[in-house]
Amino acid sequence: MPLLFDMPKEQLVKYKGTNPRPKDFDAYWKRALAELDRTDSQITLTPATFQTPAADCQDLFFTGVGGARIHAKLLRPRHPRGKHPAVVMFHGYSGNAGEWTDKLGYVALGYTVAALDCRGQGGQSDDVGSVAGNTLRGHIIRGIDDDPDKLLFRQIFLDTAQLARIVMAMPDVDPARVGATGGSQGGGLTLACVALEPRIKLAAPVFPFLSDYQRVWKMDLAKEAYEELRQYFRLFDPLHKREAEIFTTLGYIDVQHLAARIKAHTMMTVGYMDTICPPSTQFAAYNKIRAKKFLVEYPDFGHEGLPGCNDRIFQFMHTL
Repeated sequence: MPLLFDMPKEQLVKYKGTNPRPKDFDAYWKRALAELDRTDSQITLTPATFQTPAADCQDLFFTGVGGARIHAKLLRPRHPRGKHPAVVMFHGYSGNAGEWTDKLGYVALGYTVAALDCRGQGGQSDDVGSVAGNTLRGHIIRGIDDDPDKLLFRQIFLDTAQLARIVMAMPDVDPARVGATGGSQGGGLTLACVALEPRIKLAAPVFPFLSDYQRVWKMDLAKEAYEELRQYFRLFDPLHKREAEIFTTLGYIDVQHLAARIKAHTMMTVGYMDTICPPSTQFAAYNKIRAKKFLVEYPDFGHEGLPGCNDRIFQFMHTL
């Protein structure tokens, strides 16, 4: 297996992560979930411009924590046969919920599908939270110089759980038969979602982002998707006097620290040549999952399209 830049496989399967876990991590997320519980979702549904004879396609908006209006694409079978499964989907960094057509296969199986637009990225969701300090070049560091409760990815993680709750509460959906999936940022959000909404039955993250930030930096791979880590230090802490503080704060939104909460049967896909989200950072999360799990391994692939991956996820979700 050509691991040219990261750990060999025998070390990866034992690796437990580098980025520190804040001492009050559990209290932090208990407080966050309590805020979510108090949030009035104020759901609205409007017909989408895209429609098919088999799928009722709608734009779903809800109010997330902090008052942001969050958008998701919602597809439901036009003629459901009683309560049926559902899948929630999460997109890559800076992207959006994607095309309606790539979700129709699930609707053909009789599933409801909901695909989130992340706050302030390429879709229709708002980013209304003002924060003190730098917001340049990315969302990981947004709020890092303010109260940790204002970290943007805290709010996005909560949006994923809120969307799952909304879907589970739909009268035609069986809340015991819901899955979650996504790649890159969507893979990290899949892990966060199923950790914060433990009723989700299946999880299929693909090369998850948002894991083990300090490991990325130590590997000199704080570039491309993680570039904001390097730029933050270069601009605001060039001597790294606050290094321990910064990485500890990022630990609140590090999915590896949420992974132990996961109860969903998890199929994680990893490419061993991934220089965007290095394999060790993915294993940091995977190795902490205590639920039923298995890996799908691509030895010669990196952060790119993986042959057969979407088909495999589709078949995995068909077990709901």
